[in-house]
Amino acid sequence: MPKAVTDLVAVQAGNDVVLRFTLPKETVDHRPLKQLPAIEIYRVIRPIGSATPAAPAISPAPRLILTIPSAMLDQYSEQGHIRAVDSLKAEDFQPDEQEVAEYSVRTRASAKKESADSNSVILRIYPAPDPITDVKVETTHSGILLIWTPPQKTLVGSATTIAKYHVYRSELDTTGNAAANVAENPKQKTPLLKIGESEAATYRDTLAELGRTYVYSVRSVTQNPSGVIESADSNLATVTPHDVFPPAAPQGLVVVFVPSVGEAPAHIELSWAINSETDIAGYNVYRSEQEGAPGTRLNPDLLLTPAFRDMNAVSGRRYLYRVTAVDRSGNESPASAAAPGGVPAENQPAP
Repeated sequence: MPKAVTDLVAVQAGNDVVLRFTLPKETVDHRPLKQLPAIEIYRVIRPIGSATPAAPAISPAPRLILTIPSAMLDQYSEQGHIRAVDSLKAEDFQPDEQEVAEYSVRTRASAKKESADSNSVILRIYPAPDPITDVKVETTHSGILLIWTPPQKTLVGSATTIAKYHVYRSELDTTGNAAANVAENPKQKTPLLKIGESEAATYRDTLAELGRTYVYSVRSVTQNPSGVIESADSNLATVTPHDVFPPAAPQGLVVVFVPSVGEAPAHIELSWAINSETDIAGYNVYRSEQEGAPGTRLNPDLLLTPAFRDMNAVSGRRYLYRVTAVDRSGNESPASAAAPGGVPAENQPAP
């Protein structure tokens, strides 16, 4: 006969009750078990105060809800413990009654060698809100924005007031062949970990890094007399944020005519204020002769400083100059306000 389990614990998560315990390895007379025992899990649901372990005569009899054969124990093993899940159903909650669920475990080495009952675990059970089904993600300039609709129902009726939401995030493995299978068979590089809370049905993840692939889940949280209950996971929303946001248009463009001095020909010099963004790669200068025309880019390579010298301006022509900023992701800003300039013809005053 196996020793009785002594460390059974049970916690409600959504509409599941998660049970954990250590499997016995010895018999009651301290001899090693010849093989791993099978597991039997029992449960009774009853109104609060109707019966206690001290008064079992008026309590409903425990019901066998799960049997785990020894050959299947690997499927229930987790970090040296057995982890089993009891999924509560609508009929487990009676209208207008407060109920508790009582769990116990027995192990069995053979048909005639059943252990004694484990320690008994009693917990108050509540119908959790239905899982959120419409979490959407959007890449914004300030982070990943999550939006969802608050759940309205439970297994047995309307949802109670949502106290807050817990937001979970995992990173997906997109290396090698995993990259092609992210949509069909996502492989998590990290487990889902809680990254924040929100009282509203929205959350902004400001710590997401560009180029990484993330999956998000949201759980609603209700406050009950015995503590808080999280709903089950929402739909999993996947996103790979990329920088698609251009810098602001450069400001303060100044165009100055510089007359010829000695062998240096007359030309046009441009300068403007440095953009405040921290990922600016450089600038482009455009020149046109018509209002509203985008113009032709004058610099073959990005300008690393906010200055440019136009040595090809034709004397006597009036030009309009514009400047754009380009970030390290290749996003180009809108053009700055146009600034006029030109090299005057002979006997024509300088502009």
